[in-house]
Parts: sequence; C-alpha cells; structure tokens
Amino acid sequence: MTQSVYQFKVSLTDIEPAIWRRILVPENYTFWDLHVAIQDSLGWLDYHLHVFRIKKKDAHKILEIGIPDDERDESDPERIPDWEVLVSSCFSEVGMTCEYEYDFGDGWRHDIQFEGIVQKERGQKYPKCIDGQRSCPPEDVGGVTGYYHLLEVLNNPKDKEYKEMIEWLGRKYDPNEFATSIVKFDDPRKRWRTAFTERPRI
Repeated sequence: MTQSVYQFKVSLTDIEPAIWRRILVPENYTFWDLHVAIQDSLGWLDYHLHVFRIKKKDAHKILEIGIPDDERDESDPERIPDWEVLVSSCFSEVGMTCEYEYDFGDGWRHDIQFEGIVQKERGQKYPKCIDGQRSCPPEDVGGVTGYYHLLEVLNNPKDKEYKEMIEWLGRKYDPNEFATSIVKFDDPRKRWRTAFTERPRI
C-alpha cells in the first residue's frame, strides 16, 4: 500500500498570468500515470501526443519518456515508453525539474517541478490537486499565439470574430476560473486502454 505521495508543481510556460497546478500523486506512479494526472488537473482533454524531457545528471543528453515514435528520425533521441518508467526513479531531489510537452502542433510546454515527498493522509484519495490558478487554454486553439488572440477577441464583443469564437468554443470559457473542487481524476489504466485500443492520437 502506498504510504507516501510525490508533490509536483505543474506550470504552463510562455504564458502570463501564470497557469499552474499543484498535485500529489502516489509514489508508485509511472510517467504515464503522471501524464494522466497532469491532463486531468489542468483540464486538457488528452487528445494529442505528449513527452517528458529530463536532462540527465552529469550529462548533456535529454532523456525522453512518452509514447514511442516509430517514425522518428535516427538523429532524434529514443523515447522510452512512459508506462515503463516510475516517477520515483527520476525524481530524487527537491527542486528537480523536467519539461512536459503536450500536443506537438500547438506545442504546450509545461515546467514540472518536484517539491518533495509527503506522507499519505488517512482517508484521502490520490492523485489530488491541492492548489492552482486559472483555466488552461482550449484544445486546438493554436498554441500561445492563438490563445492570446482568443483572449483578445473574447474581451471585445464588438470584434468581428467574437461570434465565431463563441460558437467554436461551444461552451462558456473563463480564463481566470479555477477551483480544486472541479478537478476529477481518471483511472490511468482505463485511460491507457482507451488511448491504445479505441482511438489514434495525433
């Protein structure tokens, strides 16, 4: 039984004001499990590919952990399946970081900072989101540039693109909205089965 949990701060890079989450995950989590927790805590829909990039200690090489790419160029680093690597095998010192990229088209980069190991609380379920700020950008908005353009249009109902943007969103979107109570975590094993047996990822 898991007695300890790992605490991470997940921050979207290149965006101000900051969009971030603080999450607790079980010590026996793999990087696939962490990926699912990140997706759920931020509000992404997990439609696209992802990768973790970790700079090896005392080395110039970058370790890539994610979904293997069979069509990669020979010059690209080999990508280790993230369901085969435990988070605890890579994060041992408080303050260690790695990069997490989601959706290679929009290029959403996140800074993942390891904040330490805490004792599991009796009666609590993990993973758990304990803090954060602001809503993540909508899927397929066009990266950082598209996101800022969306905010500009939404702030001006007279903009000629306003109605089109509202229809494209298909839902109410408040970039400043976030509460830990709205975060719901999926079973990473169920997500894995869905990802690799029911639909392709792009």
